[in-house]
Amino acid sequence: MKILRACLNSKDVLSLQDLSSKEILSIIKLASSLKKQLKNGKSRQILKGKVFGLLFQKPSTRTRVSFETGVFQLGGNNIYLNANDIQLSRGESIEDTAKTLSLYLNCIIARVYAHTDVEKLGKFASIPVINGLSDTFHPCQILADLLTIQESKKELSGLNLAWIGDGDNVCNDLLLGCAKTGINMTAACPKGYEPLQNIVKIAKKEGEKTGAEIIITENPSVAVRDADAVVTDTFISIGKDKERTMRQIAFFPKYQVNSETMKLAKKDAIFMHCLPAKRGQEVTSDVIDGKSSVVWNEAENRLHVQKALMYMLMKSR
Repeated sequence: MKILRACLNSKDVLSLQDLSSKEILSIIKLASSLKKQLKNGKSRQILKGKVFGLLFQKPSTRTRVSFETGVFQLGGNNIYLNANDIQLSRGESIEDTAKTLSLYLNCIIARVYAHTDVEKLGKFASIPVINGLSDTFHPCQILADLLTIQESKKELSGLNLAWIGDGDNVCNDLLLGCAKTGINMTAACPKGYEPLQNIVKIAKKEGEKTGAEIIITENPSVAVRDADAVVTDTFISIGKDKERTMRQIAFFPKYQVNSETMKLAKKDAIFMHCLPAKRGQEVTSDVIDGKSSVVWNEAENRLHVQKALMYMLMKSR
C-alpha cells in the first residue's frame, strides 16, 4: 500500500486554522487511499507501537468509536480516559494532566466542553493533541465532510455549500474548510447565533486565495438556492440544554431542512448532517433518510480521515 509522504507542520490540530489548504487536501487524499485499501481487506500497521489517549469530557458515539477503531486498524493502541475517572475530576490542572500524559502517550485526542481546555492541552503537552470536538471547533468532522463531498461531487473547488442553522463549532470549522478548498459557502443563521466573527474574517481571507466566496445571512432560501450541498446540525448541542426553549423558538421551523428547502438547491444536491440528528426539528425524516442524504457516508468517513490525520501527525515527529 502506498502511503502519502506528506507530513504536517503543526504539532496540534485544534481547528482547521492549524492546517494549510495543501495539508487538508493531502489528508483527504490519504484518507481516500486508506478507505479503498480497507474495502479491499488490506491494511498496514503504520501506527504500530504508538499509544493514543482519548481524553473525553463529553459523551460520544462516532468520535470515540471511529478513533478507537482507526488506531486498532493501523496497529496502534488506545487508552480511553473519561475525565471523571482521572485526577482531573479531583482538581488536578489540565496543565499537569497534559505534562503527565506526555510521558506515556504518543498523542492525545480530546473531546471537551471549553475550547480553552484543548488549547491548554496543546500548550503544555509535548505530544500532538487532536481536537475531537470542543464548543468552538470540530476539525475532524469537517475533514470527513470534505472527503464526503469530494466522493459525491468528484471535486471541491467551485462548488456551492449551504449551511442552515446554528453558527456552532461545526459551522466555524466548515467555513475554514470550505474557504481553504475553494468551496463557496453561505451560512444562514438566526440573529445572535452567527459563527464567530473572527473566523468569518479568516475564512474570507482564505477564500480570496482559493476563489471561494463566504457569505453570512439570516435567510435560508438565499443560502440554499443552487447549492450543491446542504448541511445542518442539531439546534441544541451538548451543553446547551438550558437554552432549549429559546433555541427552539429562534430556529424552528424557519431553519428546518425539509423537502421544500431541498427543492431550492440543485437537483443533485446532497444533504449532510454530523449526527446525532433530531428528526422533525432541524431536519425532516424524508430528507435525512432520502436519496439526497449522504450522512452515513459522512459518518463512515470520520474513520478514514482520522486515520490519515493520526498517521501524518505521527510521521511529522
